[in-house]
Amino acid sequence: MKLVSRTLIIACGLGVALLAGFVAYKARSLAHELTDPPFYKPQPLSRVEATYRELAAGSQGDPGGTWSSEEVSGLQLWHLRRARPSRGIALLLHGFGDDRWGTSPALRVFPDLDAAIFTYLRRDDALRRGGPAPLITFGARESDNVVAIVHHLEAQGTPRRRIIMMGRSLGASVGLLALAKLEAEGKGPLGGIIWEGAPASSRDFGERVVRGPKDLFWHPILAPLIGELGSRIAANRGSYDRQETDLQTILAHRRLATPGLCFLATQDRLASVPAQRAFVAAFERIEVIEADTWHLHCAEVLGPVYPEAIRRSTANWLP
Repeated sequence: MKLVSRTLIIACGLGVALLAGFVAYKARSLAHELTDPPFYKPQPLSRVEATYRELAAGSQGDPGGTWSSEEVSGLQLWHLRRARPSRGIALLLHGFGDDRWGTSPALRVFPDLDAAIFTYLRRDDALRRGGPAPLITFGARESDNVVAIVHHLEAQGTPRRRIIMMGRSLGASVGLLALAKLEAEGKGPLGGIIWEGAPASSRDFGERVVRGPKDLFWHPILAPLIGELGSRIAANRGSYDRQETDLQTILAHRRLATPGLCFLATQDRLASVPAQRAFVAAFERIEVIEADTWHLHCAEVLGPVYPEAIRRSTANWLP
């Protein structure tokens, strides 16, 4: 009997140790993915330059323009100016594990606007040089980058009412966090913001990454724990406060004067529908277009409705 009890105790102890090891491994892996996504590889500059030449030449109803670049607060801002005077500037914000190259083709949906684009924290340049790259802070520092760029565009003569931001995935979260900071300055609204699939916070996104595309038997118990631990480790690695990424808390009780257009992906498991509806509620004026898909796929699912909605909105926002 004693032998059976001892065996049972050893087996339970081993099971607990294995479970703890699994949770610790998953949390550490999640933290590294949140701060330095292993799937992100910056494109060679030759390919980036070829894409920018193609965009400057114009195609698919886009008139193209002329590129220039300048240093802004340690960032490299790329600016596409149209041949004809435009009504404003579209500031394009890239998503998680992406950079200025990946999001640059989105400027085609703004044929009558100039475009501005940059990489948060200048991570792409650091990685191309082979050195350590700044860690992703899930919007905490990235949103400050956006605020600095908007201030620069204003200083160059573009009123903030002529600046439109567009972001998908983490770019949507970064844009909304930056918008809250900009409106808190008391200098009026921006021209507008277009967003799709904004993660609610680093913790929420971490849990949803663990859950993946389908539910498993252990998710209800372990996914919240792993998301909590992983996001804590990520915040410690990136030296930021997780509360700085919590959009639901930051936008609670806010009334944003900037008009918005939200593409709401109704099947999304990474950026929940309830969270998106909570963000929508913070706007005084916003249009919501639903798509039966995950975020990042709204454009292909909606087809021509997607660019038409963007152009209709910008025409209303920037008369």
